[in-house]
Amino acid sequence: MKTTGLKYLLYVLLLQVPLAACKKEEAVPLTVDFSYSIMNEDFTAPVKVKVTNNTTGAAHYKWTFAGGDPATSNKKDPGTIVFDSAGDCSITLEAWNDDNRDTVTRQLVADSSVVIAFDAVVQVNDFVPAQVTIINKSSGGVQYKWTFEGGQPASAAQKDPGTIAFNTPGEHLISLVMNNGRKDFTLTKKIVLQPALQPVFTIIPSFDDNDQEAPLMATLHNETISGLHWHWSVTGGGLISNDTAREPTVHFTAGGTYTVTLTADNDKETKSVQHPITVLPNTNLRSFSNVQLGINTAHSTIGCFFSTSLQRSFKASDDLTTTGREIDLVFFGLNAGFTYNRFVSPDSAGEYTFNAIPGAQPVTIINSQDQCNCGAALTPAQFDGLTNDALLAGMAINFTAGGWRSFSNSVTPLIVLFKTSDGRKGAVKIKQFVSNGAGSYMVADIKVQKTP
Repeated sequence: MKTTGLKYLLYVLLLQVPLAACKKEEAVPLTVDFSYSIMNEDFTAPVKVKVTNNTTGAAHYKWTFAGGDPATSNKKDPGTIVFDSAGDCSITLEAWNDDNRDTVTRQLVADSSVVIAFDAVVQVNDFVPAQVTIINKSSGGVQYKWTFEGGQPASAAQKDPGTIAFNTPGEHLISLVMNNGRKDFTLTKKIVLQPALQPVFTIIPSFDDNDQEAPLMATLHNETISGLHWHWSVTGGGLISNDTAREPTVHFTAGGTYTVTLTADNDKETKSVQHPITVLPNTNLRSFSNVQLGINTAHSTIGCFFSTSLQRSFKASDDLTTTGREIDLVFFGLNAGFTYNRFVSPDSAGEYTFNAIPGAQPVTIINSQDQCNCGAALTPAQFDGLTNDALLAGMAINFTAGGWRSFSNSVTPLIVLFKTSDGRKGAVKIKQFVSNGAGSYMVADIKVQKTP
């Protein structure tokens, strides 16, 4: 019985030996694999690569990143690797267990880092026609595509396109599309060009010479487009104050027809333009037509004062602090019926319902020629026929009690004579009396000497 049990035990042990041997011979399977993705799909160095380990059956890992940071790792999942330099890069994974070992390598290419930059340098100045030199400061590109809005040429494919011509003013866009072998990079700049040279000027007589009579002083009003330098000339005897100034004056001493020429340049072009001017002979007579002067109640709306030197009328609201001394004529109309009217000396305006005029000067007035008994007389026909000051110059205009008398609207046209404080003689021809209540007024023409 004992023997039989021992035999059975040995039999069981013998059966287990081959089973154990069979179990040890079965190796653990190993599959080495990984994938990677480029962050933001940006292959431009520095390239950030996220590595995903797809290996199965491994117990140990060894990563090698050629050109990467970090360069190696023994982690199962190394995370994100940065490749700082452009060119060929590789990722190698070696993985193993107690039974197997394998290696997988994958290649990738990091593109060159890119700087896209250029300057558009306008030569000489920004007036058209303009030459614009393109200076390419880019790096990392392998292909270039330029477009020049409004330029000649309109496009280019070389790295350095050189100088581009622009012939139209305004805004122009210059664009560069640069490719580094995988991706386009774009930069656009704007240039603004000024119009081409166009000389323009007008001749503006001075305020005192707006009747175009000699002697005449005028300003040469320069309206040139895109000009930098000037040269003025005049034919026929005119005198220019400064022939290279932007806006000089020109003086004509005698009547005649003159031609003024402006030559302008802007360091690219030179162009000229000329204008004639006709200067009339000197009559020494200044004329005003249809001057309205109101009765005393119309001083705030129409005005009762007039200055022959300032060539305008004045209302009650006007500040006469500095201009009061230039007032020559003060019209006083008592009522809308014009039953009592007279011109009074400006220095006595305060006696006729008006405020005193600051700095007022005395003026000799003859309101009634037929009562003055002073030898001064001028008919409406003579007034209309005045083409120079000869008749006025020879007239004795002096104050008399009879000449100071008022007048009504019973007679039109009516002539009133006057002599200013500086000795200039003149005449007023009243053409019409207009009844309009408190706003009633008379209409007159005035002729006066420019100088005594």
